[in-house]
Amino acid sequence: MSAIKKSSTNFANKQALADECPEVYAALIIGGQWALVICSWLLNGKLRFGELKKKLPNITERMLTLQLRKLEENKIVKRTVYAEVPPRVEYELTEIGYDLRPVIMQLELWGNKHKELI
Repeated sequence: MSAIKKSSTNFANKQALADECPEVYAALIIGGQWALVICSWLLNGKLRFGELKKKLPNITERMLTLQLRKLEENKIVKRTVYAEVPPRVEYELTEIGYDLRPVIMQLELWGNKHKELI
């Protein structure tokens, strides 16, 4: 929801709906095309920024950075910086992030089933 101005009517409407409906709240956090696929890749374990970028060739570095920051802000992803030269940064799912595994698996099943209908 950070892309919407917090003073806008649209933001207020989304916030009110998210407050009332946990499904909408969850969708606002992991919604969008990139957040969910980033989480999907991180289900397999820690990845460095460059490794994530290789797995998502169509994402810009800026967008990947923004998405990782949003996921980190929402406690879905943990960022660890190692005191090495050059610095090494790894991203991994938090405990609540790993709780998305069954949701992501069900979305995959649903997506495949829906593709067959269209």
